[in-house]
Amino acid sequence: MSDVVTRIRAVPSAGPRDQLLDEVCAAAFVSLRRSDQRDKGRRYVRGLLGAHGRKSIRNIAAVSDGTGAQQGLHHFVTSSTWDWRAVWQALAGYVSRRAPGGAWVVRPMLIPKVGEHSVGVTKRFVRDRGQVMNAQEAIGVWLAGEDAGFPVNCRLHLPDGWLSDRRKRTRAAIPEALGVESLTDCAVRAASDAAAGLPVRPVVLDAREGDAMAVVRRLRDRQLPYLVRVSPALGLGLGGEQVAAYRIMAAMGRPRPGRQRVGDAALVATARVRLPGRGGEADLFGFGVPGQPWRGQLWLTDVDAGVAERMRLCRLLSRTDKDAALADRVGLRDFSGRSYHGWHRHTTLASIACTVAALNERAERAAGWEPVA
Repeated sequence: MSDVVTRIRAVPSAGPRDQLLDEVCAAAFVSLRRSDQRDKGRRYVRGLLGAHGRKSIRNIAAVSDGTGAQQGLHHFVTSSTWDWRAVWQALAGYVSRRAPGGAWVVRPMLIPKVGEHSVGVTKRFVRDRGQVMNAQEAIGVWLAGEDAGFPVNCRLHLPDGWLSDRRKRTRAAIPEALGVESLTDCAVRAASDAAAGLPVRPVVLDAREGDAMAVVRRLRDRQLPYLVRVSPALGLGLGGEQVAAYRIMAAMGRPRPGRQRVGDAALVATARVRLPGRGGEADLFGFGVPGQPWRGQLWLTDVDAGVAERMRLCRLLSRTDKDAALADRVGLRDFSGRSYHGWHRHTTLASIACTVAALNERAERAAGWEPVA
């Protein structure tokens, strides 16, 4: 009983979270010159943290100022002139200082929708669910470390049907300069935008269902180190032949210098391979976990690190599942408007709220208790 009492007393009050809210908002909103915009931004973030259920404008406004503030906050997100890209950059810089090290983890973000008016929504086959869904698709970038991950960029992927339809473009205020891009382009641009001007970190992403070689080439062009998970069937050059990645790793099953055990967690192998075309060389890195084939995960990488560090970085991809769940709790996927800029402003503000919540949870754990989901 005494231990329980100690843990309850260790729970931080609302004060520290409010201090974090002020600190993160001050850093993120440094590009907003008008005090009323900074104030609305803080109120919106506070509403995301405090509202119950879906983070609609009505629920967000009710937390701080009641329903009378609803129109002003709606205008702030959908129609105001503030540049969400500058806020993203400031947030990424702040998080980079608070959480040095780690990696840029790139994740797809599916947002199921009802109806056809939300910007970018279309029917698409979702392999993980085995069904056609009406949804938006976006790319999220997280600065992830061992104990926490923070969203530092979101980029909405627009299907050709939206970009070629003049009526839809006008209604959603899609910028004229925005052209067709593949999901691969979307992912690499989101990562490079997040990393711009900040200390070099590897980019970690899963390209098993996409064009893995295009991802690798474009990350190399941007001088971003990478760990890219690839399909076992991907053909790579080895010994004058093109060989499927899984066959290369299968050959490593025999005792040889590239094969080793790292603790009790996994069996690891590394092979130097040639990339298709003029892509140069990279390491094919394979490892498994208990209950799975040891070559269950196959990665291409140019990260100059030992196998233990490479494994740690690869595992950040699954570690961000927890961070994505926290982001959902503060409404990252809850924007219901039709505006392209509105979607990006909302996800930017929701990422600020997620950063406050994640830093607060980290402080709570340091105080000796586990936050309740």
